[in-house]
Amino acid sequence: MAETHTDKQTDTHTDKNGTRYKVSDKQLTTSQTDKARLAHLQSHYASHPTRGLTPTKLAGLLQQAEQGDLIAQCELAEDMEEKDGHIFSELQKRRRALLGVEWQIVPPRNASAAEQADCELLHELLDDLSILDDLIFDMSDAILKGFSNSEIVWQRQEKLWLPEAFNFKDPSWFMLPGSESGLSRNELRLRDNSLHGEALQPFGWVSHIHKTKSGYLSRNGLARVLAWPYLFKNYSVRDLAEFLEIYGLPLRLGKYPAGAGKSEKATLLQAVMSIGHNAGGIIPKGMEIDFTEAAKGGKDPFEYMVSLMEKTISKTILGGTLTSQADGKSSTNALGNVHNEVRQELRDSDLKQIANTLSRDLVLPLYMLNGKSYRHSSRAPRLEFNLVEAEDIKAYAESLPKLVEIGFAIPQSWAQEKLQIPIAQKDEPVLAIGAKSSEQEVSQTKLKQLAIKRIVALKQQAEQQDVVNDDQPLDEMNVQLVDEMSPVLQGFSDEVQALVNGVTSLEELQVKLAELDLNIDEASEILQLAMVSADLAGQYDVSEGR
Repeated sequence: MAETHTDKQTDTHTDKNGTRYKVSDKQLTTSQTDKARLAHLQSHYASHPTRGLTPTKLAGLLQQAEQGDLIAQCELAEDMEEKDGHIFSELQKRRRALLGVEWQIVPPRNASAAEQADCELLHELLDDLSILDDLIFDMSDAILKGFSNSEIVWQRQEKLWLPEAFNFKDPSWFMLPGSESGLSRNELRLRDNSLHGEALQPFGWVSHIHKTKSGYLSRNGLARVLAWPYLFKNYSVRDLAEFLEIYGLPLRLGKYPAGAGKSEKATLLQAVMSIGHNAGGIIPKGMEIDFTEAAKGGKDPFEYMVSLMEKTISKTILGGTLTSQADGKSSTNALGNVHNEVRQELRDSDLKQIANTLSRDLVLPLYMLNGKSYRHSSRAPRLEFNLVEAEDIKAYAESLPKLVEIGFAIPQSWAQEKLQIPIAQKDEPVLAIGAKSSEQEVSQTKLKQLAIKRIVALKQQAEQQDVVNDDQPLDEMNVQLVDEMSPVLQGFSDEVQALVNGVTSLEELQVKLAELDLNIDEASEILQLAMVSADLAGQYDVSEGR
């Protein structure tokens, strides 16, 4: 889609070459494929080119695609995915791996406050789109076919333009212009029964071209690479089915006596043909049926060919075989990890290409239609997937402190990015070593406040009595501790005394004492208060130089 600039008053837009055009509300809300001259696309049905596929036929349809006719090649790719369970399975692994990866809208370098605000707005708008995952999955169809087009259905919500749906369109709806048109051979156009097709409407499409290899668009998809192993595999599967049919049933040979007539021969032939399925039959006396063992053979050559082609398919789609197939011989854990790393690289590459398309065909139009800070496409925000894997926290926890101790200046942002730990926002609760619960902190605060009140009271009492002895406050605290603990200790004594009075033997008393559950909460609180008071009094004496 062309880069555009929006004047919200006149709906006038300018592409990167300075060409001006208009995008009206009607154009945004009208589907390009609903036009009468494109109605034939709605009634197009696949011709299924895999029927009777031969090497000659396959070479011919691939050559047609190079000349701009993509229909047969796209329908071939669709057939292969539907008919070959192995191709379908491996493609699903690669395509489904793209879903669920976190993404973010990144502002341009040295973004202003207005650009930051628009960036946050775009993130909220896209984050609320429940259909974004479906769009990403449809875009991944380009891995097989080379391209994928989804038409955007826009809707107006108050002052905002938002995508209501992304309608995936069949790849056979599109074509490439001929070399004589003067257009790029990589420009996808709608088949409108004209010689060179109709250009895709600006703001109307998410048009993703997936580069699996360098070259023209018609030769980009994996379908051209997979077509040959698919063909050879199906030849082997067909031959294996014929072999099993012949080898599984013995040869039935009928013998008729000399001078037998046509009717007798027909009777014998019918018996021979039906006895294999019905396991029984009758023939006239004098005729014989012999069961001759089929020629010796094995299924191994056919299975080897099928296995070889499936391994080729796996390597083509996933870059390796050990994440999809295990032969019990070479499938070591180390090799499996290597193959999984290759698969990870493919996922990251796929997501980067998809992010580029989404930034151009979705984020930029949203920014132009809804943003207040838009000036030029070079300052547009971008969608990026978070492809950084969290490192081993245990290894970093051991190594980082040692590196810091010997003088390494390690930025905190780098460590948090490596460990995938977000930066704490202002006033956000954070973890801390030995952190106490809020109830414990409140309890300790109350104890300190009560202890300070008591110390102040004792000091004021001593000043009123003009007591010169420095030990007077300490003596007063001792007396107060005894006064407060006496009722508690007396309660303990009363409970024990009641036990003693209620038993008849020493053994019974021991059992009762073991079962006695004394409530020490009150005593514990008094002792804690005394200790806090003593500590604060000591700090006060030190500060006064006593």
